[in-house]
Amino acid sequence: MQHFTNVNDLSNLQQALQQAFEIKKDRFQFTELGRNKTLLMIFFNSSLRTRLSTQKAAMNLGMNTMILDVNQGAWKLETERGVVMDGDKPEHLLEAIPVMGCYCDVIGVRSFAQFISKEDDYNEKIINQFIKYSGKPVFSMEGATRHPLQSFADLITIEEYKKVERPKVVLTWAPHPRALPQAVPNSFAEWMNATDYDFVITHPKGYELDAQFVGNAKVEYDQEKAFEGADFIYAKNWAAFADPHYGEILSTDRNWTVDSKKMALTNNAYFMHCLPVRRNMIVTDEVIESPQSIVIAEAANREISAQTVLKMLLEGIK
Repeated sequence: MQHFTNVNDLSNLQQALQQAFEIKKDRFQFTELGRNKTLLMIFFNSSLRTRLSTQKAAMNLGMNTMILDVNQGAWKLETERGVVMDGDKPEHLLEAIPVMGCYCDVIGVRSFAQFISKEDDYNEKIINQFIKYSGKPVFSMEGATRHPLQSFADLITIEEYKKVERPKVVLTWAPHPRALPQAVPNSFAEWMNATDYDFVITHPKGYELDAQFVGNAKVEYDQEKAFEGADFIYAKNWAAFADPHYGEILSTDRNWTVDSKKMALTNNAYFMHCLPVRRNMIVTDEVIESPQSIVIAEAANREISAQTVLKMLLEGIK
């Protein structure tokens, strides 16, 4: 594998899952693969799980790791072509990227949607520049439109906890006080559509995701109807996608908060969320603290998804 930004970069999803479960049995069986190799992790945005899990995954593989927080301890980077650089950004990404590539073997990039230009966001302007100019394998630690390491961990978790071969998985919108990108729901939908699960997306009208990510999912605007018989409930907020409201908050309706009453409609479903989560906005204390909440197991699998991807990238280095 040369780069990793979405599920389609895995040549075979089932084989990738098998590798993940093999790694989970023994995280240190491939330490020679990363010996004398360096991972550079570049963060344009804050991180907790992604930073820790990816660094731990690299260490499990015997890699050296370097972390660059672009907004702390580095020059501010200009990303636009053709601008007169007379402001507060003294370095251009087009010089910074190949320099970074000189110091490492693999690059991970985390860069959220800016909600300024839908075209720039959905063309993954930042990550694609790293792919084009770094000369090194690049993987997404969350981009403007996808969070593939999270979705891979989500899939691993569902496979571990499912009680039927074809579970019903529901992605539900929930309220949030800030406008959040569509990356996690987009990515989760993309990965669920790559399985044979019974997959449903539920949200208020106006929060439709890009059709390329919705795929074959059933869209249900009645949240309670969507929850009926579900085996997994994945809660997440996202801002509006459709123009002219791209990046806007259209609703903070607390009736969409996941609570015990709604979970009672399910088939004793497991509750999932990528974290961090706004308690009593996204989900009630009672639900997230219940035995059916698997958010910690889900977060733990971030190490496994990252290590599986890094292994495949290292194997692709000539």
